[in-house]
Amino acid sequence: MSLEDKIKNTAQDVAGKAKEGLGEATGDEQLKTEGKVNQATASAKDALADAKDAASEKAGEVADKAKGLIDGLKK
Repeated sequence: MSLEDKIKNTAQDVAGKAKEGLGEATGDEQLKTEGKVNQATASAKDALADAKDAASEKAGEVADKAKGLIDGLKK
């Protein structure tokens, strides 16, 4: 995940916590719910980025192994 994405997701999470807290303090259920949705969205984006990073890493490992096998067959 890029640093820019991490900052954006953290900002969305913090904004969500602020909205939820303000909604709780004022009794505004809609604002409270929006805050929870913002937090959940930020968490989902983080999880997706982590999954993409893991998949990319595994793909690189598989490509390296395949190259090794091909090079071994050429000898």
